[in-house]
Amino acid sequence: MIRRILTYPDPELKKKSAPVTVITDATRELVHDMAETMYDAPGVGLAAPQIGVHQRIVVIDVSGKDEAPELIVAINPVIVHADGESYEEEGCLSVPKYAANVRRHAEVVVKALNLEGEECTYRADDLLAIAFQHEIDHLDGTLFVDHLSPLKKSMFRKRYQRTLEELQESGR
Repeated sequence: MIRRILTYPDPELKKKSAPVTVITDATRELVHDMAETMYDAPGVGLAAPQIGVHQRIVVIDVSGKDEAPELIVAINPVIVHADGESYEEEGCLSVPKYAANVRRHAEVVVKALNLEGEECTYRADDLLAIAFQHEIDHLDGTLFVDHLSPLKKSMFRKRYQRTLEELQESGR
């Protein structure tokens, strides 16, 4: 089932998420809904808080349009190592019609559980590294715009207010 994606400035997006202690059928159904919602949007990642569920779950798929989907399900993801620096443009399904360059690590190692409860280790660089960092930020109540300088944040808020008004006028 496709879920509604919360958008900035919804206060639910600022809440920290709780760890998943048991993987149940409800967890599997949530992950299915998250993947369906992410692909429909379309996006490369979605964190549970973006659909109003405050559990530490993310789904990511950075495969290209002409490639087979490669869905990553990460439950309770933790970055255990980070290296290098990247400064790439990011967007977010919760901040529609806005993108900005964000400073991130170029490479990360992430440990998480999969849907079977097995621990997995992901060594990521490029877009996958950025996606992991971006989605894990959501689990901690942080949006990519929170990483902007004070001046860029101020510019974002003014510009985004106009975007929200346009979206409301169009009925979205």
